[in-house]
Amino acid sequence: MFPKYSRNRAALLSNAALSVALALGVAGAAVTVATPAVAKEAAPQFSNGFRALAAPLQKELADLSKKAGDTAAADAAKAKLEAAFAAAQTPDDKLVAGQFAIQLGSILKDNAIQRRGLEAALASGKLAPADVGKFQFYLGNAAFGTKDYATARTALAAAVAAGYKDNDAEAMLAEAYFADNQSADGLKILMQAIESKKAGGTIAPENWYRRGLGVAYKGKLLDQAQIYSTALVRDYPSTENWAGAIAVLREIGKFQAQETLDLMRLVDRTNSFMETNDYIEYLQAADARRSPGEVLKILEKGMTAGKLSTSDMFVTDVKTQATARLTADKASLPSLDKDARAATATPATVMAAGDAFLSYDQAATAETFYQMLLAKPAQPDPTKPAIDTDRALTRLGIAQADQGKWADAQATFAKVGGLRKPIAQLWLIYVNEKAKSPAG
Repeated sequence: MFPKYSRNRAALLSNAALSVALALGVAGAAVTVATPAVAKEAAPQFSNGFRALAAPLQKELADLSKKAGDTAAADAAKAKLEAAFAAAQTPDDKLVAGQFAIQLGSILKDNAIQRRGLEAALASGKLAPADVGKFQFYLGNAAFGTKDYATARTALAAAVAAGYKDNDAEAMLAEAYFADNQSADGLKILMQAIESKKAGGTIAPENWYRRGLGVAYKGKLLDQAQIYSTALVRDYPSTENWAGAIAVLREIGKFQAQETLDLMRLVDRTNSFMETNDYIEYLQAADARRSPGEVLKILEKGMTAGKLSTSDMFVTDVKTQATARLTADKASLPSLDKDARAATATPATVMAAGDAFLSYDQAATAETFYQMLLAKPAQPDPTKPAIDTDRALTRLGIAQADQGKWADAQATFAKVGGLRKPIAQLWLIYVNEKAKSPAG
């Protein structure tokens, strides 16, 4: 039922990518004792002890980069780096010691050394403001790589706060929450990132939405599943995404037959049937005894798509029931129409009329009855059933959408609340898309 969306980290740097980025973009040729590239001051202040160690260490690192696999040279460089850290006294000492560590960690592909260098550079207070966010991001990435998710969250949040936008930092921050079983917080952060991009005139990568929907599905977080389902089909309204968004809502919502019916009607309108079970759920919700015409229509679609077969006993039974009921059901429509229009008609009769005509694709007539139902005064007798306003509004919106009355349908679906609200929100996305299309 649920599409197998990718659950990998969304466009995040691997440790190898981190090494390359740091070696080329931060440490490579940037570390010089005379003029550190990221220092804020034109004349950095170095202690004599550190200055004496820095130049030899810099040469050692340059040589080591040409000696891949030389364990003795690597150990010597590590020892000299330790001495440099021990000798570092001034902020500039600590900044450059951090740069040396970043460079050595890049050469050796050692995450721990890289992380130490990043922490030292940040703690020095000497980084140029424009570089703080970048260094925080790489620190967060390094911490993530060692499953230190708390540090990763702190560093990545600082990177985002500093305005760092590269490498999908916001998505990686969300991943640092997901990896630590803090799904609800991560989903909020990821959606903030999605909406931030949208507000800025761009659309976030599709896998961000899919990732969020997958996390919400796994955690059975209905509210978040609705948010991500809606956002996914709003910004990427493909058939596959419609199928996934609706399937997740069906699974988590645990809806009864009437709610499921209106959700499956959206599957039909978006042509997003994917599996045999999609057709079966629709047929069960529609019920051959109540809506034989609609059931036969969906049966035909399922068989044409090759998802249903008359060799299946369930299909055969449903078709037999619906066919047996069809003639009498159609013949009852004129009298039902008359009864529902009578001044004494009960809400149940009017609702039944709207439902019957909607099931036979007579949307204009169905709309009339739903409007009549919603215009009826509140039921003063507590022993009689009250009008199910949200159900009536949902079906009124469907009837309006089926007629291409997009503005009316938009207004109607926006009024739906309660259990049906997430269903109506998906319908609203469908209507919005149709309203924007020249063909409707």
